[in-house]
Order: sequence, then structure tokens, then C-alpha cells
Amino acid sequence: MPTRPGTFLRRQRLVRHLDQALRTPLTLVNGAAGAGKTLLAADWAASLAEPVAWLTVEVGDRRPGVFWAYVLRALRSCGVPASDETGFPADPRQVDRGLLAAVAAELSGRDEPVVVVLDEFDRLPAPEIAEQLEFVLHHAGQGMRLVLVTRTEPLLPLHRYRAAGELTEIRAAELAFTPEETVALLDLHGLSLPVPAARALVDRTRGWAAGLRLCALAARESADPELYLKEFEADRSAVADFLLAEVLQRQPEETQDLLLRVCVLKRFCPDLANALTGRADAEPLLVGLHRANAFVEDLGHAWYRLHPLFGEILRAHLRVRLPGLEPELHRRAARWWRSYGSLPESLAQGAAAGDWGFTAGALVDDLAIGQLFTGLPSDDLDQLFSRMGPEVTGPAADLVRAARDLSRCDLDHGLARLSRAEECLNADASGVTSAALLSRTLLEALAARLTGAPVRAEEAARAADELRQQVPAHLLDRHPELTALLLTHLGSTRLWAGRFEDARAALSRVAGAPGDASTVLPRQEAMGHLALIDYLNGWLGRAERKALAAVSEEEGAGPPRPCVPYGCGIGRLVLAAVAVDRDELRRAQELLDETETRTGTGTRTGTGTRTDRLHRATRDPVTAAGRALATARLLLVRGQAQAAVEAADPGVSAAVPSPWATSHEALVVSAAHLAEGRPEGAAEALRAVTGDQPVWAVEAARIQLAAGRPEAAIDLLDGVRTGGRTGPAVTVRAALVRARAAEEAGDTATARRLVAQALLDARRERLRRPFLDARPWIRPLLSTAPLHELAAGWLTSRPDPHDGPPRPETRPAPLVAAELSGRERDVLERLARMMSTEEIAADLYVSVNTVKTHLKSVYRKLAVNRRSDAVRRARDLRLL
Repeated sequence: MPTRPGTFLRRQRLVRHLDQALRTPLTLVNGAAGAGKTLLAADWAASLAEPVAWLTVEVGDRRPGVFWAYVLRALRSCGVPASDETGFPADPRQVDRGLLAAVAAELSGRDEPVVVVLDEFDRLPAPEIAEQLEFVLHHAGQGMRLVLVTRTEPLLPLHRYRAAGELTEIRAAELAFTPEETVALLDLHGLSLPVPAARALVDRTRGWAAGLRLCALAARESADPELYLKEFEADRSAVADFLLAEVLQRQPEETQDLLLRVCVLKRFCPDLANALTGRADAEPLLVGLHRANAFVEDLGHAWYRLHPLFGEILRAHLRVRLPGLEPELHRRAARWWRSYGSLPESLAQGAAAGDWGFTAGALVDDLAIGQLFTGLPSDDLDQLFSRMGPEVTGPAADLVRAARDLSRCDLDHGLARLSRAEECLNADASGVTSAALLSRTLLEALAARLTGAPVRAEEAARAADELRQQVPAHLLDRHPELTALLLTHLGSTRLWAGRFEDARAALSRVAGAPGDASTVLPRQEAMGHLALIDYLNGWLGRAERKALAAVSEEEGAGPPRPCVPYGCGIGRLVLAAVAVDRDELRRAQELLDETETRTGTGTRTGTGTRTDRLHRATRDPVTAAGRALATARLLLVRGQAQAAVEAADPGVSAAVPSPWATSHEALVVSAAHLAEGRPEGAAEALRAVTGDQPVWAVEAARIQLAAGRPEAAIDLLDGVRTGGRTGPAVTVRAALVRARAAEEAGDTATARRLVAQALLDARRERLRRPFLDARPWIRPLLSTAPLHELAAGWLTSRPDPHDGPPRPETRPAPLVAAELSGRERDVLERLARMMSTEEIAADLYVSVNTVKTHLKSVYRKLAVNRRSDAVRRARDLRLL
């Protein structure tokens, strides 16, 4: 029995498992070289009260007579069998059946079993020895416990023992060290390593015992052991010597060649391995390597991968043994993955081969260029193509470069590269795929959006409609993000141009499409744009609901991607504008601050400091105008007129000016003139406002009236073309302008009637700002019945209505993305009663996992991530 070194770590969980070997006839300890099998078995066997016969098998023991001679000597060395009648094999090449029967009979008659440990059993490939061993084991009954320590699967009928519950098994996964065990092992070597660092080491070594010990020994000689264990070069360590000697060099030549070629892959199947070797024998070789625990891991369904350390070492060995072959292997793998239909792995292998023409072409021809803008792989793709050098030419490469530039709103480079790609596509139309042309239309639509060019966007949309008929249907089905992005860019450009209903038609198709992970960001943007349209039409409630849906999509998509600045945070901007109209100024500021934090704009609005023009110039026009709208309105309400004028400029250069953005900017400038006592300047600034934009036209009418121009105010109101689409935010303001005009003309009855109707319409939307802006002329009216009753409780405080309407700065209502279901309310109620997850599950007669699922949904809908916050927010919303 081998001795244990001083740094041996006794792992109690494995010892307890091995104790089961005393209750089953057969035990199998199966793992790779260096997995710690032998020392585990020796440590366990040394502590047994039962007699232990230990035999470490050698290559020369393959002859049956020799093998059984050693087994019998091992048995007798521990006092079994006591009789000399059994004898020894007379012929090294064979064993008499009678001898085996005598051994089995002797063992079966024992009062206590003898434990027979055969270490390195994989050195005995002879089927006849396995058959003889099975004969003795079967006839020895309770007198023998056989423990096989092996790298490979023995030839015994394990299935029979397994089915009968007579087999104890410890395999590679259980032999692997845990992070806690790794910490303890390193401590025995005089090294101190925190558990997180140990976890990283375990991930790299897969908990391989020999690898950990060799690393520990080398780390002790290092000036910074922790850094060594974190960054050691596997191919320049004792680990490499071990694996090359114990694993690679033990294999036949064709197997070594296979391992060296597949080491460039993260995973592989026999067909892919054959593509790299040029042979057709990969399947039996891979099956054999896995069965031999030769650091080839089975992923299921005929897919395999190499142990990470083994792969590192093989790649280094490949560069020495077959220099210059690695790029070709990557190139073959890239084309195999392309034919197999796995684009991500095809791109990764093409990039590793340095074949950027193939790689860019694969992305474009697969219609996957939209993944640079949305979906989980966008960051990975951006980083991958950042390595593509300027020497790579061709339309696909230029399209990819243009996409990366436009995703950052780098218009100068993006438009130039898009133009170059178009020239290449037009120059060689014969070799151009419809997928490449459709990819170009996506970038054209985005360029139109970012430059505020509606005509260009419509041309791109028409071209896309024609090209979609030519693209294979399976590509369109595989990449729904492309159509979603096209429609979002088109809708955003139409919105910028003031064509609200046309924009709504395009954006609604995106927002109403079936949910897909790749279309989360387009759906989020579409909902945010639809919310802005509702806000501009005066429908605060509708705008809030859509904006909340956009925020919910955004939070579900994870952290924002700063490299895609356009469209980010538009839902929160709309919520901030709605909060200003409701005079919830603290909430509006929080939403603006949160938008800046999530999008990384670095601007500040609460103190009225200058906005960072550089950041705002890199955003798309609609988002920039939305930010300008919400920020300027908040600053105006706070009396910071000049700061509001600065903030009202979207700071974007657009091919076509936006009517609503221009009107809003003019309105803010006019309000600033009026606040500074310059009514003529205020009236002059309002020349840019027309009745085509009802919400701003009504605001302009209010300013005209305040400037002493009642006729101009009424003319503006009469010129407003609502088309039945304007909401309370417009009609309430219009009614108040007319009411003030009537009051100043002495028609108090008409003024009261108009104010009463405005109060009724505003109460449903909690629209306070128009009444607060109407002070002081409206205060006497609100103090009279029945107007006082209509305003009490939401606009004015009930105790003393003569104090005038307050400016509520109460805590804002939390964001709620959707209504809670009945079961979610049940869970929430029990949460408020301080019940644990298990108690809630028992009380509702559901599983704990079901409760956890409901809790996640409740947290998402209430925009929280803790129990206490969920209960508090639910009480704020009167859900409890």
C-alpha cells in the first residue's frame, strides 16, 4: 500500500462514500491520471479494521498466471487464505479453474470479508483476467470486497452490479477538489488563498488533484504565490510535463495527431474533428479517449471538449510540433461551423484564423449584422471585429465597420464607410447577395434616423420591403431583430418629422411583435417612442403606461450598453415630462438623473448647470429632443429661465428640422422673455409655433395671453387642428386660456364653466401644472363652490382652500410596469406578514420554486429587488 505524503489532504466526503464499499461486492474508483484515486483508496484502506490485500498492477502482470500469483501473494500477506492447499499458478500464461474455485471457496467461508484493492487496474486489458476475477468475486459471496482503482472502464459486467445495487462508484466529478478543499490543500503547502481565488483556480484546473498539487509546489517558489496561481502559464509548468508524459505520449500516433488538431476548438464532434485531421477515424478515437479518462470530456450527443489545462498545453505543443498549422485549423473549423449553421462559432474561428473577409462575409450573409446593435452577443461581436485591420477590404468588411461606427453615433466615419460599402456593392453587383443589400438598408435607415433625414429613411424602408422578398425565409425567421430595428429607425425618423400617426404605425408593429431576446432593445425603443407620441398629443396616462412598459423592457435587458447611445432612456424621459405636468418635481429630477446615470451622458440638470453639448450631439435627434423637452420644462417650472433656454436646444444637426422640437424650443425662449419682462420678445419668439402642433400651440396661446395679446391667443387656439387625437394635457390648457380671456373680458360665468370642465378633465390625469401656471388669476375662482369641491384633495388641500393650490412635493408613486396577478397579490400579502418563502409555500399549497417565481415577478413589476422594498412600495400604491 503506498504511503501518503505530508501534504496529503484527507477529504472526509470521499472517505464516507468509500465506506459503502464494505457493503457492496464491487467498488469502482475511476478517474484520470493524477485525480487522486490511489491516495484516496490508500488513506481509506489504512484505516480499516478488516484485512486489506493491496496490489498495484504493472504492465508485466497481463499474463493470467502472473496476475493471480501476485493476487494470492497479496492475500496471504494479510493472512488470507490461511490454508496452503490453494497453491499458486503453475503456468504464467494461464490459471487452472480449480485454483480459482479454491480461492473463491476459501474466501466465501470467512467470518469477515477481506478487502482486495487492485490499483492501476487499467493496465490489465485482458478480457480473460476480467472474466476470472468476476468468477472469484461472484463465488466468494460476502467474503470478498473488490475495489478497482482505474483510469478506464473495467471489462466486468458493471451493469449487473449496478442494477442489483451492488456497486459503489466514485468517478471524476466527485474526485475533483472543491474551492474549500483547494484552500485546505494549499494551506498544507504553506500557501494562503481566499476562496474566490481558489474558485478561479478550480475552474481552470477542473479541481484536478495533480494539477493543484503541482501548482502549489511551483507557487511556493514564487515571489507572489497568489499571482502565480492566478496567472501561471500551463505550458511552462510541471503540469505540462505531467500531462504530456502521462496522457499525450501514451497515445498512438494518430490519436496524438487528433488531440493536437482539436485543441484549437472549445468543443468538437467526430465530424468536425475529421474535418481538421482529414481522416475518418475520429469517432472511435474520441470514444476511447473519454473512456480512458484521457482529459477528453463528454458533453453529450457526441460532443466533446478538452480539459482546460490540457487544451492550453496542447496548443503550445502544437505550435512547436506543427508550426504554422494553427491558422489553417481555425480556417477549416470556421467553414465547418458555417456549414453546420452555428454563426457565433464560425465567426470566432474565422477571427482566430485572421480570415476577416470570410468572417465579415459570414456575419453579413447570415443577415446577422443587426446583432451588433441588439441582443446578447452585441458586445462580443463589437469586440471581435475591433481586431479587423484597415487592410481588409470588400463590401462586407465596410458594412461591418459602418455598423460599428453608427452604433456609437460616429456619423463622420460611419457615413463614409457606408458610402464606400455602397460603391463596392454597386461595382460588383453580380457577386452581391440579397442579405448584404438588406443589411445595407438597415444601416441606411439608422443613418437616416441619426441625421434626421425622413426621405432617406422612407427610401431605405421601400428598398427593404423589396429585398425581403428575395432573402431566404429562414434567415428572416432566424433574425427578427433586423426587421424590428428597421421599423424602429423608420418610426423614429417619422416621429422626428412630426408625422405622428405614420410613426405610430411602424412602431406599433415592433412593440406588438412576439417577445424575443434579440428584439428586447427595439421593443423598448418602440414603446418609448410611442409614449412620447402620446405625450406630445396630450395623453399623459397613456404615455405613462407605455413609458413604464419601455422601462420594464429596459430593466429586463440588463445594464445599458454605452456603445449604443441612441434611444436609451426615452421611457424615463417621458415619465419625467409627465411628472413635471403633475408637479411631481422631485420625481422628475430623479428620473432625469437616473436616465443620465444609465446612459452615461454625464449631464446635470437639477442645478441648472450647462449641459454637456459633446455628449448630447452624439445622441439621435428624437432622444436628444426628448431630453431637452423634459429638462427645459423642469427648469422653467423652477424659475431658471436662462438655464431652460440652454437646455431646450437638442444640440443635434438634422437634415430636416423637427416641427415639435422647434416649437418647444421657441416656446421656452418665449417663456424666458416673458419672465424677464420682455413681452415683445416673447411674442416674436412664438412665430415658429403653428396650430399643427396642438400641445405647443396651446402653450403659445397661454404666453400670448400673459403678454397682453388676447386676440393672438384666441387666433392660435382657433387655428389648432386636433383631429380628435388630442388629450387632456391639450384640452385643459386650451380651456384655461379661454377661461382667462373670458374672465378678463368680464364673462365670469363662462370662465367658471371652462375651469370646471378643465378640472374634470385634469383630475383623471392628475394634471396639476396648468392650474399652477395659471396663478394668480385662477385662485379666486378655485375658492368658490363648486370649483373648490372639484379641486379639493388633488389640486388644493381640503382644510384651507383660500391658501390657493399647493405645489405638492410628496413622495412620487413608484413605477409599476404591469398589474399584479391574484396569486402575486397573495404572495405579497404574506410577505408583508414577515412569512418566509417556505411558510408562504405551505400556506398557499404550492412549491417553494413557485413562490420564488412569483416573487421575481412581483419585484420586477414593482421595480425593486428586496422584500422590504416590495412591501413598502406596495403600501405606497395601496396594494396592501
